Amino acid sequence: MLKTPLTAFCIAVLLSCSGAKPNGKNKKQKQVVPAIDCDVRAGRINAPEFIVKCPANCRETKERVYGTEVFASISSICNAAIHSGVISNSGGKVIVKKMAGQASYKGSLANSVRSLSLPTWRESFSVSVGKPKKGVIYPSTLDYATPKQTTVKTAPGDYTEPSLTTTTTAPPTTTTVTIPTTTTTTTARPTTTSAKPRATLHKVREAGSSHPYFSALARQSQSAQGKGPMQGVQRAETNVAVRRQPPVSSGAAYSRVQTPQHTNPIYSRVQTPQHTAQSNPAFARRDWTHPANTRPDLLSGTRRPTDSSHSMPNIGYKWGKVTTGDSTAHDSRPDNTESEPWLNHFGQYSPGSDDSKALLETIHNRETPTESWDPALNPFESGFRIPEQNTPARAPDIISEGDPNCKVDVAFLMDGSWSIGKRRFKIQKDFLVEVSQVMNVGVVGPMMGIIQYGDDAVTEFSLKQFSNSKDLKPAINKIVQKGGVSNVGKALSYINKQFFSDANGNRGGAPNVAVVLVDGWPTDKVEEASRLARESGINIFFVTIEGPDENEKQNVVEANFVDKAVCRTNGFYSLPIASWFALRKAVHPLVKRVCDTERLVCSKTCLNANDIAFVIDGSSSVGTGNFRTVLQFVANVTREFEISDTDTRVGVVQYTYEQRLEFAFGQYDNKAELLNAIKRINYWSGGTSTGAAITYADDKLFSKSKPNKRKIMIVITDGRSYDDVRAPALAVQRKGVVAYSIGIAWAAQDELEYIATDPDREHSFFVDEFDNLYKYVPKIIHNICQEFNSQPRN
Repeated sequence: MLKTPLTAFCIAVLLSCSGAKPNGKNKKQKQVVPAIDCDVRAGRINAPEFIVKCPANCRETKERVYGTEVFASISSICNAAIHSGVISNSGGKVIVKKMAGQASYKGSLANSVRSLSLPTWRESFSVSVGKPKKGVIYPSTLDYATPKQTTVKTAPGDYTEPSLTTTTTAPPTTTTVTIPTTTTTTTARPTTTSAKPRATLHKVREAGSSHPYFSALARQSQSAQGKGPMQGVQRAETNVAVRRQPPVSSGAAYSRVQTPQHTNPIYSRVQTPQHTAQSNPAFARRDWTHPANTRPDLLSGTRRPTDSSHSMPNIGYKWGKVTTGDSTAHDSRPDNTESEPWLNHFGQYSPGSDDSKALLETIHNRETPTESWDPALNPFESGFRIPEQNTPARAPDIISEGDPNCKVDVAFLMDGSWSIGKRRFKIQKDFLVEVSQVMNVGVVGPMMGIIQYGDDAVTEFSLKQFSNSKDLKPAINKIVQKGGVSNVGKALSYINKQFFSDANGNRGGAPNVAVVLVDGWPTDKVEEASRLARESGINIFFVTIEGPDENEKQNVVEANFVDKAVCRTNGFYSLPIASWFALRKAVHPLVKRVCDTERLVCSKTCLNANDIAFVIDGSSSVGTGNFRTVLQFVANVTREFEISDTDTRVGVVQYTYEQRLEFAFGQYDNKAELLNAIKRINYWSGGTSTGAAITYADDKLFSKSKPNKRKIMIVITDGRSYDDVRAPALAVQRKGVVAYSIGIAWAAQDELEYIATDPDREHSFFVDEFDNLYKYVPKIIHNICQEFNSQPRN
């Protein structure tokens, strides 16, 4: 009796055992992390949140990053992760989370990656360490939002010719269409047919990957290939069949694009006569031109696959050779080079570059309200009305992001005084319009603002108000003359105190430039105002038109006002113009100088142009507590400078009888890391050999200093040295090192004077206790800046 239940029990045990894994554990699903390149932007990936793996050495690619912590979607994912400290330059996994666009993005320098500022963008993202949360599985493959080419398929019921096959070959740069050698005759087409759909000749962008305007054209093109409603629209007014007569030709086959009266040009028909035989007399073949083939295209030579995204409908008649076999199509369009239209739209961007692709992505993904129609509906029943005259739709203007090789923040001070007159004021505005176009203003290139001065200065528009050259032109033309006298000095004080601020769009990472246009000469003094502006890092240019002649120089308020005002008196920063009518000739020379960022030396200030070496006494007489006080003094001085690999760099040497390099110039290239490194220095203890320490600092630090850096050495000691300090100090000073000495308690005054650069009272300091070191922080900073600003400006 127990046999049947026992058998069932055994079967159940076997089934449960077979379902278990051999090791008795459920194997955890492994997260597959797709790898990306350094140039991949977050906006290209169609996912709200995903994980990726970045390669090594992305920092060297210098791919652009916009923002801090929250980045614009056109930023490089990997470089944004390095900037945020999520990964190092050796690469790693990053989790990317999309979010809404921001009103502004603030640029900054972190982890040797300089991020840029951006006024606004439609989408943002943040990055975090690539460790997925428990139970969260991210996409194992990435869906990139790049425009693709797809074949337009005809809907069932469209008229096609069953006996014809058409092959379309679309290589990357050339589209070759093989057309069967069959003569077609146009007749009135029946409204219904059972023929199979014929192959189409056109390719258009995928729906959703292009601008709505071009999507509408694609839908219209599909309908134009034989759909009933479109046929009704085309014959709405004439209600008769339109007959086409081919031109007589004995050579290459020709195609004629004709726009019938009272019809939209995008519905134009193309006829290709080639032989006298008719393949199907009952149903004549009809080819409908795709919008991309009817536009006047400025690009000569082979076409790009994405050319259809910028198509414009043609109007009227157009004759051109059609490809037969392997022959090359004749193009009757203007013989422009390929780069010209791109330069008109994108400035310095070349076709196919990453920046131009990002810009195209911006245009294509921007949602714009457009009117569209459903080809399945009867246009007359749906209220669709054909206009009497069709105005060709315009493609959206592509706005350049600016020339990245000219990244400067420029303020133009235009003369609005009464002495200039209305006619010359208009010439001045025309000059500024042309300068803005040649500079190619944009968010990744130069940004431009204008101040008009007379009795006082007033901002016409700030740096952030217009982000492209196209918008600047009408803004400049609307400027009204202010009047008054030519108070240039007041205007320079105004830009120094108010104009170059974060609120007005000053980007920080771009040099500040002020170009002053002066009719004749200023009516006030400029020397003091320009000096303060230069010390703030502003590169001042003077463009003087019709300056004073010998008889008028006695009326000039300040002699040699140009040399007293410009950034350097070497001729680079001053452009004298003989006549207002010759002002236009100065456009290109001025733009070339303003964009030469390597020569904009006034961008460097006393706070961002130094290599500073601290030589710290670690002898046993100092003691652990006092040594921490010395380190606090070093940190307080360091905190006043702008720290980065391209700004001020700091190195530290600790010495006793021996010397130890705590860290070298550039080893820590942001302020937070540098201050932490100073805090971590360990007290050594021992004797006092200051002379040997100075020589060691020269060998380990200053020998590797950059040529454009100002070399500064700050020696801190609490006693007399066991070796000679005079010879080592003279040796480093001869190499251009500015030496400061700070003595505490038992330090020898004569040694402090030997170490310090002349004059001693400006470079040598003494305190009786370690706790009083903090008093000399502002004095040292003041002296460093005063010496920097008093350097000869030639």
